[in-house]
Amino acid sequence: MRTRLLAATLTALAAVSLAACSSSGSDSGKATSAAGSPTAPAASATAPSDAATPAATTPAAPGSDPAAPTADGGTGAPAPDAGASGAPAPSKPAPPADAGLPAKPGTDVTAKLVSALDAIDPAIVGGKPDQAVDRARNQCQSMYQFPKDKQKLADLANQRFTSADHPQGFGPDTATKINDALLATLCPPSR
Repeated sequence: MRTRLLAATLTALAAVSLAACSSSGSDSGKATSAAGSPTAPAASATAPSDAATPAATTPAAPGSDPAAPTADGGTGAPAPDAGASGAPAPSKPAPPADAGLPAKPGTDVTAKLVSALDAIDPAIVGGKPDQAVDRARNQCQSMYQFPKDKQKLADLANQRFTSADHPQGFGPDTATKINDALLATLCPPSR
C-alpha cells in the first residue's frame, strides 16, 4: 500500500512539474520536483528497495503524463537526449571576450607605435600616446575578429582614431595606413 501511495504521489508530482515546465517555456527536457531537484533521482532514492509493484498496477492520476516516473524511477518512455531541446549544439566554443587584444606594450613598443602613427599624420597621436595605445589595442582586437573585412576595419579605424580637426576620422586611405602600422608594430598576427 505504501509503495502504491508513493508511486501515485510521485506520478502526480511529475505530471504537475512537467505541466509547469512546459507552460513556462522551459525546454530542458528534465522534469523537476517542487524543490527543484530532478524527479527521477528522488523517486529512486525514496522508493523502497523491495518495490516489486509493476507500474501497470499503479493507478494513474487523471490528466497525468504517461511518461511520468514510475515507482522504480523509470518513465516507461525513452529518455530525452540533449539534441531534443531544439537548440543546435555549438560547433566550437566561443573565443574569450579579450581574444586578439594585445597586452599593454612596454615603452619600446609604445615608442615604435607612436613613431609609426606620427609618420602617417602627427594629429593621430596628438601628444596623447597612452590614448593612442588604447585605441590601437582595441583596433588590434577588431583586426583579430574581422581579419578579412578590410572595409569594416577601415571604418573602425576612422571611428577610433579621431582628433579635433578630424572628428570623423582621417579617411579611408589613412585608416588603411593606420591598420598597416598597427600590424607592423603592435597587433599579433591574425588567424
